[in-house]
Amino acid sequence: MKRFWNHPWVCAAWNMLVVMVLYTLSRLFFYWVSPDLFPDVTGRHLWEMMVGGLRFDLTAVLYLSAVYLLLMLLPLPMAWRQNKVYQTVAKWFFLVPNLLGLAVNCIDMVYVRFTDRRTTITFFDEFQNDGNLLSVFLQGVTQYWYVTLFGIFALSVLILLFRPSRGLSDRSTVRYYICESVLFVVSVYLIVIGMRGGFGAYTRPITLSNALQYTNRPQETLLVLNTPFSLMRSTEGSTYTDPHYFEPEELEAIMTPIHDRDKSRKTKVERQEANGERLNVVVFILESFATEHIGFYNQGNGYTPFLDSLLAQSVTWPYSFASGRKSIDAMPSVLSSIPMLIDPYVVTPYSTNAVSSIADCLGREGYTTAFFHGAPNGSMGFQAYARSAGFRNYYGMDEYPDATRDFDGTWAIWDEEFLQFYGRTMSTMPEPFMTAVFTASSHHPFKVPERYEGLFPKGTQPIHPCIAYSDHALRQFFAYAKTQPWYERTLFVITADHTNQLSQPEYTNAAGQYRVPIAFFCPQHIAAAQRSDIVSQTDIMPSVLGFVGYDKPYFAFGEDALTQAKTHHYAVCYNNPVFQIMGDSLLLQFDGEHVTALYNYRKDRTLSEPLDPNAAPQEMVDYLKAYIQQYISRMITNRLTIDGRKS
Repeated sequence: MKRFWNHPWVCAAWNMLVVMVLYTLSRLFFYWVSPDLFPDVTGRHLWEMMVGGLRFDLTAVLYLSAVYLLLMLLPLPMAWRQNKVYQTVAKWFFLVPNLLGLAVNCIDMVYVRFTDRRTTITFFDEFQNDGNLLSVFLQGVTQYWYVTLFGIFALSVLILLFRPSRGLSDRSTVRYYICESVLFVVSVYLIVIGMRGGFGAYTRPITLSNALQYTNRPQETLLVLNTPFSLMRSTEGSTYTDPHYFEPEELEAIMTPIHDRDKSRKTKVERQEANGERLNVVVFILESFATEHIGFYNQGNGYTPFLDSLLAQSVTWPYSFASGRKSIDAMPSVLSSIPMLIDPYVVTPYSTNAVSSIADCLGREGYTTAFFHGAPNGSMGFQAYARSAGFRNYYGMDEYPDATRDFDGTWAIWDEEFLQFYGRTMSTMPEPFMTAVFTASSHHPFKVPERYEGLFPKGTQPIHPCIAYSDHALRQFFAYAKTQPWYERTLFVITADHTNQLSQPEYTNAAGQYRVPIAFFCPQHIAAAQRSDIVSQTDIMPSVLGFVGYDKPYFAFGEDALTQAKTHHYAVCYNNPVFQIMGDSLLLQFDGEHVTALYNYRKDRTLSEPLDPNAAPQEMVDYLKAYIQQYISRMITNRLTIDGRKS
């Protein structure tokens, strides 16, 4: 019996079991500390997700332990395998990868709250130019101390319970080598099955989307998956494959991103342009300004008194949607009408493709163009994208006159000071100009300047005082802008990058978690109105170009929702790991092959009453398929501008 328990195969199995148990405990702990992420989960469904998660845990642990398993199972002489140096090397080949795997899995318990997805390999591209990650990490260690304690517990248990193989005598008989060789072959076979998540000619290795079979809603994949698995599988999915749903002619007839407006139709703005006056364009991308936080959309219950008053004078939509769930998704969606599908565009292998944008189109018409973001230049890849999208000027922390004094200590210049800088800088620009600003203060770690501590409503979430502070900063910007001659000649576009810190059932679901404001404010030219249809971030670029009278063909996945009725009343996004399309009343989820869910999100605001997926309108399904195919095929072939290249 002693020989059995000390056999390398048994010791390896024990060590693997310890890691698997720790991942299961991590999953339970994650569920316990994040109940708001998994509402209405019954005990039976929790058990289903726990069991399903074992598949992904096993795959991750087998990959992380591959070298260790090879060392333990090779049919070498037992004297070699029991050698102290050999066992020490094997031990560290097991502990180091698995300790790192458990550590990143614990860290992601915090990070997923801000992204609603398990961390993938794109994380390293997104933050490769940020030098403040260490300070952010250290703040998270203390702020989420309970996760830190659990992580220390898990890592300690793995070290303490590690079992080396020792105490066996050398046996070099023919029978020994035959038995050990058979055991090695069988083990390799089982390991390959575990790594693939199944075996057979028609079994594909499990991927992120396989987690859906254990969930009732996409967000629950956060619980089923683990972070090492997500990192590994995302490295394999860095390139796209054209799904070929439709033949080219049929595809273009269903959905095309090529736009060419009717030049015979002249808007009021175009008639004024004929007299030599052209409108400026100013785009606000407000960090984390979810619809839930804004009183205008919630019967006055919110933290944005100034924005509420501004929206009341604007063209708005009660159902307006973001394209993605992270800051890095917003710039392509808002400024270039390129959605986030599958991966953030800027970290895909295709991010060097030529792209157009509002700045690119209007820059060709003589507009001065500039992008503003108060973080260190290069942060989040914003500067690189602004340049590729045709912004001629960039203003970041390097251009800000007193960055040391006004830095928030973590990410960027405080919004109040930076928006004043934004306004003053625009006052020096030749008109017409097209600018965009990405705010920063309503971002984790959710602080306001010391002089304002306790002055803004505390609310129910850490982000709420920060939303109120950024709203105050917006008020101060418009107070300055109204004193400037360019104010009356400017179209202001207001949206948010994504949602964050949601709590109301209406917003913590597959539709609500994408709801952000989209508004157009131009008091001299636009009458206030609340439209009843649907609009998306990708509709901003076509709407701006249509309003200012841009009369050349352009490339955009959205449609003009401001000066004409949209042809297709849809908003499309990728709710990992499913594609999602919202119509005027229906929300449809699609896994790439089949419709997996259908809801009436206007009547059923919490998405608690699913409809029969077979009842999905075929027109809606076909449009989504065509949208996906256009996106992927054009990404692969570098056709993201009107002629496939920058002229």
